[in-house]
Amino acid sequence: MASGKRWTRDELLVALNLYHKLTFGQMDARTPVIIALAQKLGRTPGSVAMKLCNLASLDPALKLRGIKGLAGASDLDRSMWQEFHENLNEAAPASEEAMRKLIGARETDTMEVVPGKGFQVRKRPLDEVTEKTALVKQRRGQDYFRNSVVNNFGGRCGVTQLAIRELLIASHILPWGTHPSERLNVRNGLCLSRLHDAAFDQGLIAFDEELRMVLSPKLKAALSQRTVAENFGAYERVPLILPADSALPETAFLAEHRAKIFRKK
Repeated sequence: MASGKRWTRDELLVALNLYHKLTFGQMDARTPVIIALAQKLGRTPGSVAMKLCNLASLDPALKLRGIKGLAGASDLDRSMWQEFHENLNEAAPASEEAMRKLIGARETDTMEVVPGKGFQVRKRPLDEVTEKTALVKQRRGQDYFRNSVVNNFGGRCGVTQLAIRELLIASHILPWGTHPSERLNVRNGLCLSRLHDAAFDQGLIAFDEELRMVLSPKLKAALSQRTVAENFGAYERVPLILPADSALPETAFLAEHRAKIFRKK
C-alpha cells in the first residue's frame, strides 16, 4: 500500500470532505473511518491521518480553540483549502459526490460518516429517490452539512445530549433561504433534537454570546406545563455542549438570530 506518493487534487477534495466531518481528536490512524478511507485511496491510515492534521493547521476555527494541527501543509493543501472554502456551495457538493463514488454508494443510497464505525450506506427513502437531477447538487450539499454539523457536536444534541442520530437535526443558525453564502458553513450549524430544532427555527429559543439557551417569553409563560419545563426550562441558561476540539458556532450568527428571529414578546 502506497504511503509516500504525492496527494492529488481529487484525493484532497475527498480529504477535505472527511476533515469537516471529524473533530481534531478523531484525526488518528486508529479511527475506523480513516482506516476505511485509507483502504479506498490505497494509502496507509497514518498517511490519511497526517494529511487531515496538516489541513487542521489551516483552519481558523481550530485556532480560536488553541489547536494548531501539524506544520506540514503543502502548497497544494493551502491552495485547495482556499478554493474549497471560498466556493463552499460548489466545492462541498462536489466533495460529497467524489466521496460517494469512492465508497461505492449508489445514486439511491444515503451515505454518512460515523467516526467510530466508518461509512454507513443505506437505501434512501422512496420519496427522495425520484428527485430531479437539478436537485442532486442541493441534496449533496445538505448531506454534507448535516453530517458535518452532527459530527462536530459529537453525534449528540447540543442541548440534551440525545445521541440517536435519526432524531437529530443540523439546524441552520442563519436561514438557508436568506444566507446562501453560509448554507454549508459548519459554524452556521447547531446539532439539535427535532423538538429543539423546531423551537430554534420558530424563534422560541436562542443562544447567547456564551452559547447559553435563552427562552422566549412565550415559552417562559408555559413552564407550568411539564413537557415545557422538562424540555426547555431545565436547560435555560445552560451552555451548548460540544467536544473540546470541535469548531464552535459563529457567535455573530447567533447574535443575528437573536436580533431577527428570536421572539422577544
